[in-house]
Amino acid sequence: MLRELTLHNDVKQIELLTEFIEVLCEELGLDAMLTFNLNLVLEEAVTNVIMYAYPQDEDHTMTLKTWTEQSDNIIVFELKDQGKPFNPIEEAPEVDTTLSADKRQIGGLGIFLINKIMDDVTYRYEEGSNILTMKKNIKA
Repeated sequence: MLRELTLHNDVKQIELLTEFIEVLCEELGLDAMLTFNLNLVLEEAVTNVIMYAYPQDEDHTMTLKTWTEQSDNIIVFELKDQGKPFNPIEEAPEVDTTLSADKRQIGGLGIFLINKIMDDVTYRYEEGSNILTMKKNIKA
């Protein structure tokens, strides 16, 4: 099973992403909590691309591919964009979750959530593209 969604760098596209994830999770028979968590992770990742990868006044696209591995126990999401190179694993600011929300620095919480929810997160820059790969065991 391979699914693909192309989105423009516009926050209005989040609605299409949500619908894509909900249909996918329903087809896979995933429960509501896992569906919510996957939606949260992907919304964070896509929003970061929308907000930071490209100049705000230019129209660009990103591609989200998803498939399952290892007898359908693992779901993989690959988010690819041609924005400015940014390795969220190494370059995102460290988040101090012990501080109250009003005392925390802005930024970094999205990648923190992605790393907390997903089982494996990798990044590579290849042929002019940022490629963020996120895996989740859906049968655990």
